Formats: sequence, structure tokens, C-alpha cells
Amino acid sequence: MATSSEEMNKTVSWRRFEDGDQEWGSFTDQIFQEDTSYKCPTYVHKTPPCQGSCPSGEDIRGWLAIMRGMETGPEGVEYTEYAFRRSTDANPFPSMMGRVCPAPCQDGCNRNDLEDFVGINAVEQFIGDTALENNYSFAAGESTGKKVAIVGGGPAGMSAAYQLRRKGHAVVVFEALEELGGMMRYGIPNYRIPRDKLAGENQRIVDMGEVEVRTGVRVGKDITVEQLEKDYDAVLWAIGCWTGRGVPIDGWNDAPNCLSGVEYLQAFNEGRMKVTAKRLICIGGGDTSIDVVSVGRRIGHNAAAGNPEDVILDTSAVQDQALADAADPLDATLTSLFTKDKMFAAQHEIHDALHEGVDILDGVMPLEVILGDDGRATGLKVCDCTMDGMKPVPTEGTERIIEADLIVAAIGQGGDMAGLEDLANERNLIDSDKHYQVPSKPGHFVAGDIVRPHLLTTAIGQGSIAADSIDDYLQDGVVDAIRRPKVDVHFFDLEDKLLEAGLSPEHFDASNVEDLEATDTGNLAIHNYEDRSFAEIVGSDELFLGHFGYEARLLREEDVPSADDVLGHFHERMMNLSEENAQAESKRCMSCGMCFECDNCVIFCPMDAVYRVKKDSSTTGRYVATDYTRCIGCHICADVCPTGYIKMGLGE
Repeated sequence: MATSSEEMNKTVSWRRFEDGDQEWGSFTDQIFQEDTSYKCPTYVHKTPPCQGSCPSGEDIRGWLAIMRGMETGPEGVEYTEYAFRRSTDANPFPSMMGRVCPAPCQDGCNRNDLEDFVGINAVEQFIGDTALENNYSFAAGESTGKKVAIVGGGPAGMSAAYQLRRKGHAVVVFEALEELGGMMRYGIPNYRIPRDKLAGENQRIVDMGEVEVRTGVRVGKDITVEQLEKDYDAVLWAIGCWTGRGVPIDGWNDAPNCLSGVEYLQAFNEGRMKVTAKRLICIGGGDTSIDVVSVGRRIGHNAAAGNPEDVILDTSAVQDQALADAADPLDATLTSLFTKDKMFAAQHEIHDALHEGVDILDGVMPLEVILGDDGRATGLKVCDCTMDGMKPVPTEGTERIIEADLIVAAIGQGGDMAGLEDLANERNLIDSDKHYQVPSKPGHFVAGDIVRPHLLTTAIGQGSIAADSIDDYLQDGVVDAIRRPKVDVHFFDLEDKLLEAGLSPEHFDASNVEDLEATDTGNLAIHNYEDRSFAEIVGSDELFLGHFGYEARLLREEDVPSADDVLGHFHERMMNLSEENAQAESKRCMSCGMCFECDNCVIFCPMDAVYRVKKDSSTTGRYVATDYTRCIGCHICADVCPTGYIKMGLGE
């Protein structure tokens, strides 16, 4: 009898060898002599794919190891604070990213080849929320006397501000809107990003000192670029993309009630739009389009509010709360060129929108905006389509009209470069080189959506790299000399870990004959360890997946209202894991590319050549060692290493 798909999803599917894979490779034939070889184990650190997939470059494996209790910090530091320190080495917004990041790290997780990815976002939210509850703070570096202007207080700008303060540089943040946060504040609704937690994570950066924030100031209008160049040692442009792309169909540019998702969400997030149209259509398929229709279902409509575009386009207009108190449910429709399984929005966001009563028309392309006698849009003509790559192909005979009072486009964003025209390229963005310098403008740097609209976590990562470049520029005026690694992320550093644990190698003295003998018992170097994390990502084919059993992912609870209950429902959607569940979920991490102290190599070594390092000399990455006078090169230790940390490399 065939095994049901439900049962298969509860069973580990890994196999060490596939059918027909019984022959040794040619290289193996060359190095083996019966059951021995001249190769012996060495310990090789590689980057896990979760980290390699993270645009902000977090040491995900590292803070999961801390959460699970495998790696311990300095005496007196709680594990939650230690995990927070490791997490925020790359990203100062764990509470925010744990909620809204689409998590490419989880897509890359090697555990997907076993049963299901590790809930990285869920654990990150726990770390971030715990840090806010316990008032963990950031420390600034020793002052350098340099001051940097950061234009834009969103994820890229504040990430750079944080990293620059760690390096000792003072910063002044110029933000055109009234509050910090950028798209996290004005582009994502409050039930996905709690405003108190966003404010807390921004304030923690400001509290580092020498971080001046000037809100309501638009560079290019209220202050000139020339003045910034005069007053500051460097300038970072992190202004984001605040204009939406229109839909290239007849009638779009003629109708006042055809607007962008950016305008729509900003009006809601500023508290100005409290109700909207009775019949709302959003053209998109990504997370922004989901936010548009989900907001619409929550605020509803009220005929007394007049035309919805009036409050959206007039930034001085604010609807009365009484309109919201008397609101009725509205009809929300989302159209997507792609089918639901291929939409760019996160699958759980699509599921939630459907549960909340949104009508998703997938595999549908817009053809024309239907205009009424007053020039406003009354409907959207669409048809079914198939996709040829990124090009929609219409299906003849499927044309129909969907009635609408407001049509919103969430198909991309662009820059608002008014007053900064000299910086704009042909796409109305700002050019960047690989170090996030603005070409031909020394002292000017750029990060975030204004380089290329992408994820919040991408902006955070770019802000971090830009801060490195600015630091280099402030030191010697040259940035091009920086050689960034092939795998450009924040790494676990064994030397730093040994220093933290008081186990650093002793000083090497070339004048000392005994030091020059360089025996394997000397403590002058990290023996038999190679760091390839800057160059290689470890794949699941390098792991012994047979070590791991089936463990279901621990899901966060979600407060997703039904279609009948969604009106006026603004409670936070994503609940936090309990401490117990956050620790348990962390233990599902397979620690790819780093020893997690399973003892397999010690237990299975037939020659007792692999042994545990003495406890007073042991730390993360230095748990086992090899007695090479006993090793016969049988490679069993490498075969049974679950994490791919042991390689047969010595002897070549």
C-alpha cells in the first residue's frame, strides 16, 4: 500500500546513497589503500546556507547555538543577552525582522532536505522582544571626532548609524517624515509591526550617544547638498523609494482614483486614512499588495467619507474617527499575474489574506481602466493569462470587468529625487559601486532601496557595508582598497571566541628556538583548523543527515481574524514564542559547518584517535581534536559528522 503524503511529511526522507550510487569516485580511488589513507581529519569552518542567504548577513547559526545552550558567553552575561549581541552584530532590528522579513534564510536552510526548515524568524522575534523587555543597550566605540550625515531614517540609514557609532563616528540623521523607521514605519501596517517595539529599537540606536536626529527635514529643500558637504566628513544617502509605479494600461494616468500602494499605505500609517473605498482592487502579488488589501478589510468603508483618493493624496487631510466607528465591510480584490504558488508574497501572508476575506484572482492580467462620466475609475478590465518568464500572455476570450471605486498598484517603487537631481540616474535612483560609494562623488555613499528596491533586510545589510566603506574613507580617504570576501556576511570568529574564553594561543617568538620547532603540542596556533567561511557555503550533501530524526517545527501562534471579524481588528498578528519553545526550536538547527558537540567522531573512531578536548581548554569550535599518531585515515569520523565540520584534508 502506498504511503500517504501526510505520513511522508512526518518521516525523515534522507538517504545516504541514492540507487545506483555504489561506485567510489576517481579521486577516492587515488587516495585510499584498502581501509586506510594518508589523509587525516582536520576541522573546517564553513558558512551555513541560512547565513549565506541572509541579505543582512547575520550569524544565524551562532545565535541559535547560544539559544540552545551549546555556546556560552562570558561569565555574568545571560544567554538571552549574549544571543542578542550576536544577532545585532549584523542587524540592530531583531524584533522587527523576526516579524516581517520574508526569511530567505529559511528557504536556504539545509533542514529543508530533511523535513522542514528551522523557524529562524520566530527565534529572532523572541531574541528581539526579550531584548526590549530587558532594556539591553548598545555600546558606542571610542570617539574619532568624525561626523557623518545620514539622509534617511529607515532601515538602511539607522543600520548605518548603528554601525558607525560602534566605530566611534558621530552621526546626524536627516529624516523628511515626522518619525524614524522609513518603510518599517510608513509602509507596513501596525498589526504587523508594533509601533512601540519599532520605536524601542530605533531609540536604542539613538541612545548610543552622538546620534542627532532631525525629523521633518528634507535634504534638497530644507538644507542643501552643498551644506552637508561643508558640515560633515561624509554623507550617506538612504532616502528609500517613495513613489509607486503606475500600471502601463489605458486609463491609468487619467483616473484620480488610480493610486500607488506607497501612497495608500502611507496615508493609513500616518493615521490620516481611517476608511477607504467600498470596492477596492489592488494590482500586485507581493507583500505590499497583501498589506493594501488587508488594511482595506480592516478599516472598511463609509459613504460619508467622500472619494477615497482625497485623503490619500492630500497629506494635510485627516479623516474623522467617527467615520471609522461607523464603517462597513468592503470588498477587496487582489489581482496577480502569477498563480498563488508562484506569487512573490510569503505563502502565510496569502493564506491569511484569504482567511480575512480577500478575493485573490491569480493568473490574471490587467488590460484597461474603465472610466466613468466623471473621469474616475469605475472598474478594471482583466483577462486570464499564463506567464512566459516574466511576460504575461493573455488568454483570449476570458476578458471581464471588475467593478471598483479605488484601484491601487503595488508593482514596484521608485525614488523621489526632487531637489537631488544631480544625484539621480536614468531610473531616478542613485548609482552605487560595489562598496556603496556614489561614483565620481568622493565622500558620498548610498544604501537601501534608492540603490535598488528590495527587502528591508537587504537595506540593513547595505547600511552595514556602507558603514565599513565610510569608516575606511574617514581613515585614509580610500575605499577601493577594501577587498570584501566572496561570502560577505558576519562570521563566527574562532580567534575571538578563544580570546573571550581566555584560551588564545600564546605569543610566538621567532627568536625562541623552542617556538620555531612548532610541535603539535605547542599552543602557538590554532591547530588543524581551517576557516573557509569567507569563501564557501556548506551544502546538505556535506552533512551526515542520518544523525537527525524528525522534529516538527514549533509554529508561532497567529491572531488572524476571519472574514466576519476582520473589520476593526488591529491586534498584532504574529505572537511570540515562549522561552521554552524558542529554545526547543533552536535545537532543530543542524549547526551546518560548525561542530555542535554530538560526540559521533569520538564514539565511532576505531583507533581512539579522536578525543574530547579537556574541559578547561574547550570552547565552541574546539570541542574535539585528533591524535595523529593513532589516526589511520579511515575517514569514519568525517562520514559520521552531522555538520560537515570534519574533512579528510591533512596529508596533501
